[in-house]
Amino acid sequence: MAAKKRYQMKIACPQCGCTQTSVMTAEEMQERYGDVPNIDLECGECMLKYTEEMKDACPDWDKDCKLQE
Repeated sequence: MAAKKRYQMKIACPQCGCTQTSVMTAEEMQERYGDVPNIDLECGECMLKYTEEMKDACPDWDKDCKLQE
């Protein structure tokens, strides 16, 4: 049985610089973020709300979503 492809999302808060890394399957990425070019986030440290481009947060997911169009 082949392992499911996993996507690594790495994000850094523009205000305080803390980083968050998440690893999800395609199903989890689709459920949480869908095929959007930008995602809205909130820093767990300083509570800043900001928008990140998916191509920067998770280039593999951004590339794979465009193939599904």
